Amino acid sequence: MKIIEDKISLSELQKMAKQKFGNLVKAVVDIQREIMVVDGDLHSDEESWLLENGSKQENLWGINLYPFSQHKDLIEFDSLINLRPSQGNLSRGVDNPIVRQKIIKIIKKLIKK
Repeated sequence: MKIIEDKISLSELQKMAKQKFGNLVKAVVDIQREIMVVDGDLHSDEESWLLENGSKQENLWGINLYPFSQHKDLIEFDSLINLRPSQGNLSRGVDNPIVRQKIIKIIKKLIKK
């Protein structure tokens, strides 16, 4: 797993994808701290790392990154850690459009082409 606080290149994400899942990299984004952890086996592993290092549960969202896709198809909002009835998120996606936009903004900031 790798914490991304500044930038990561698309080519580095592509290398991670090839080594683990073939076409995707799992990531968990902290929308408050504007950081993410990538390259874990499970979103829950990445989530645990962030929680142990100062993040709050309500700010963490699991996504999949497809670094070989076009930019609009780079992000998939799908993770079991996103199931949060207490926050009004009843799916594995990210139901709140404001939260989705925050995630997209953070990903654009953290991934350099």
